Amino acid sequence: MSDPRQPVRRVVDVSTLPTYAFGDRSLMWWGTLGMILIESTVFAIAIVTYFYLAERSYQWPPAPRLAPDLLFGTANTLVLLLSAVPNQWTKKAAEQENLRAVRIGMIICLAFAAVFLTIRVFEFGALNTAWNDSAYGSIVFALMTLHTIHLVTDVVDTAVLAVLMFTGPLSGKRFVDVSENALYWWFVVGSWLLIYATVYIAPRMM
Repeated sequence: MSDPRQPVRRVVDVSTLPTYAFGDRSLMWWGTLGMILIESTVFAIAIVTYFYLAERSYQWPPAPRLAPDLLFGTANTLVLLLSAVPNQWTKKAAEQENLRAVRIGMIICLAFAAVFLTIRVFEFGALNTAWNDSAYGSIVFALMTLHTIHLVTDVVDTAVLAVLMFTGPLSGKRFVDVSENALYWWFVVGSWLLIYATVYIAPRMM
C-alpha cells in the first residue's frame, strides 16, 4: 500500500503537444527579433554618425562632390517595396503550411532580390563619391555596405530555405524558418527606407 503521507505525483502527458509554433510562441521568432534589435542599433549609430559629420562640415557633400544620383537608388526602393508583397504572401503561406505556395513565393522573392542586387551594383557607381574621398564618402559607403551585407545574408538564407523546401527533409519547423525569414526581410525593407532618406534625400535638403 502507498503511504498516504507521501505527496501524490501527477504525470502530465505532453506527447500530443506540437513541437513547433509560429509567431511569439516560437523561440526562432524571439531570436530573429533580438537580432533585428541588435542590427537596428548598428544602423542607428551609422545614421547618427552621418548627421554628426554633416553638422560639423561647412558643406555637405563636400565640394565638388554632388549628392548621389536618384535613379538607381529610387529604382531599388520601388523594387524593395514591391518585394514586400510576395514576401508577406509567402509568410502567410508558411504559417498555413501550404508547401506549393511557399515554393512559388520563395522563387518570386529570390527573383526580386536578384533584381535589387543587380541594381545595387549600378547604385554604388552613382554615389558620386568613393569610400576614401572624405568623411562623407566613408560614411555613405559604410551605410550602403552595411545594408548590402544584410541583404546578401538574407538572400543566401532564403536560397537555402528554398532548396530545402524543394528537396527536404520537410517538417513543420521548416515552415517556421520561412516565416521568420520573411520577418527579417521586413527589417531589410524598413532599414533601407531610412538609409535611402539619409543618403539620397538628406543631402539635398542641407
